[in-house]
Amino acid sequence: MKGAKGTSSKTHFHVRFWGVRGSIPSPGPHTRRYGGNTPCVEMLVGDKLLVFDLGTGARPLGDALLASGQPVSASVFLSHYHYDHLQGLPFFTPIFVPQNAFTFYGAARNGQSVKQILAGQMTQPYFPVTAEGVFRARLEYHDIQAGEQITVGPAQVRTLELNHPGGNLGYRVECDGRSVVYATDIEHGGGDEERFFEFARGTDLLIYDSMYTEDEYCGRHGPPRTGWGHSTWQAAVRAANESQAKTLVLFHHDPTRDDAAMDRLVRQVRKHRPEVIAAKEDMILKL
Repeated sequence: MKGAKGTSSKTHFHVRFWGVRGSIPSPGPHTRRYGGNTPCVEMLVGDKLLVFDLGTGARPLGDALLASGQPVSASVFLSHYHYDHLQGLPFFTPIFVPQNAFTFYGAARNGQSVKQILAGQMTQPYFPVTAEGVFRARLEYHDIQAGEQITVGPAQVRTLELNHPGGNLGYRVECDGRSVVYATDIEHGGGDEERFFEFARGTDLLIYDSMYTEDEYCGRHGPPRTGWGHSTWQAAVRAANESQAKTLVLFHHDPTRDDAAMDRLVRQVRKHRPEVIAAKEDMILKL
């Protein structure tokens, strides 16, 4: 692309957070600044909309997309299928509009395709209506595996299996020499950390699960969280340092950690790595 004076200009690339909380929504006055919705991240690369996970943050994203008054087309990348990453799907209003189009990408798990898994959460007695009965947008589904690369307009999307019970895909989105790594729900110490460090090498933004402190993870404060599939801020700092990521974005915040506690956690992390941001709902980062 060329600018008005013949200088090259890069494709527009921004990241917007619609849900940043882990495990269960935690709305209320004490989580208002960071937000209480579960994971949903929008990436706009040129004119292509990419959405990562459909936690309860998908509901306000959907409302914002409909408010534009334009047909919506998006590629939706699912890390995995635990409730906190799918809770927003039945309430994602653009999917009820025939003029809209969505392509879903996710790993087949337990002998089921991504289409079967998504439909399976909207069946009785768990939900009053089926996906087949109410979704009106044009839908495509693609089963993908770790190691695949998907092209969406100017963006290249790479995948990596992460250490999480039941399986979980991490994503790296690249465009014009810039990149974002989305690594929610990852537990450190799985014996394959070097592969992740290489996957995230030199990324501009590393969005990384930092749900616990080391004391919480090890059980010095509360029950041990080992084997639960989540990481600590200390492990997040190490991952950012080892991969030489430019900016670390703390993500998948513990639902019990209110705004004041999040502020204290960020101050503590910045003593070890100044280039850190804690994800907040409606926060926009431009690359």
